[in-house]
Amino acid sequence: MGGATLLKETGPREVFCGLTSIVWLHRRMPDAFFLVVGSRTCAHLIQSAAGVMIFAEPRFGTAILEERDLAGLADAHQELDRVVNDLLNRRPEIRTLFLVGSCPSEVIKIDLARVAERLNGFYQGRVTVLNYSGSGIETTFTQGEDGALKALVPLMPESQEEQLLLVGTLANPVEDRLINIFKRLGIKKIASLPPRESIDLPSIGPGTKVLLTQPYLTDTARVLKDRGAEIIKAPFPLGAEGSRLWMEAAAKAFRIEEALVKSTLEPLLTRARKALEPYREKLSGKRLFLLPESQLEIPLARFLHNECGMKIIEVGVPYLNRELMQPDLDLLPDETLVIEGQHVEKQLDRVRASQPDLVVCGMGLANPLEAEGISTKWSIELVFSPIHGIDQASDLAELFSRPLHRRDLINHKSLAQV
Repeated sequence: MGGATLLKETGPREVFCGLTSIVWLHRRMPDAFFLVVGSRTCAHLIQSAAGVMIFAEPRFGTAILEERDLAGLADAHQELDRVVNDLLNRRPEIRTLFLVGSCPSEVIKIDLARVAERLNGFYQGRVTVLNYSGSGIETTFTQGEDGALKALVPLMPESQEEQLLLVGTLANPVEDRLINIFKRLGIKKIASLPPRESIDLPSIGPGTKVLLTQPYLTDTARVLKDRGAEIIKAPFPLGAEGSRLWMEAAAKAFRIEEALVKSTLEPLLTRARKALEPYREKLSGKRLFLLPESQLEIPLARFLHNECGMKIIEVGVPYLNRELMQPDLDLLPDETLVIEGQHVEKQLDRVRASQPDLVVCGMGLANPLEAEGISTKWSIELVFSPIHGIDQASDLAELFSRPLHRRDLINHKSLAQV
């Protein structure tokens, strides 16, 4: 396999569960509500990750099922029906209700697909009820979005019209900017999944060409392909060069002249390269170790090596879809070690042995590594930040230079005190 050495590792892992993706999905679709069927631990996780104040009115919640449900002392289905009814009476603006499964044993026994089917029959078009799994047994934290989008695909209307479909949640200003560039290239119809209103679903059919914005949408890509759409193969739009190749792949799929593509993108690339220069000076030559968490690791490694000059020690990824990731894999240096899966203790041993300048990892590992004197960057911050596209390349690089700058300041202060 060109571009990298691929290995697989199994064992204990350290990742967030797919419930966490609710944090950005509920902001994207304000007419949707995400009801986690889970435990108090699930409720605490989502509340902490979202940072929602106690008096706020969020668009997510948790139907807490407890031991009495598992023991048969209460009917879990009746309890869930009651929670849904109370929710919809209190929040009549909800148009799509996602029932999100979790991993506690008292939840696994419930067939949420049948619950959703029953509730759809009861509410008869007042609200659409869908279900997907955010269980930590089945998913890592970005895969929750994959489940949610996959659940929406069967509801998408059929169309033969030629269009570009951007798939994956982006910050609205970033998406607006990308759509504007594609329109300047001459692509007339551009739609998004997820849409900004859950009931405003784009159409799909043989004329639909899908451009994935996120690398963790394996199941969504498969069901879109089953509906007749064409998946455009390209590196993911992280960094100036990755975004250029991503846009050029779309332009080629729509038979747009190369001269127009070059004249449109070159001014943006020139500005982005200039904005990257100070961060490249800071990052060049620094050694990077990426632990598996977000599934953004491979395109991030490609960007940080090719555009920022960092040296890649190891790239860990929770799951590896080689078909979707091949364009990015091909752009990695041949000596790059890419490991699918995780044995967290063995990976931490390799981190300590290699003593990298920076480790990208989850929050649960960051503090212990910082205590050992190893600088870290939280993976979750990369998911919540607007990092896609040519214009965002310097912002993305700045996220990685920040912990190195902080370390330099701390070291300088320590030396001054001595």
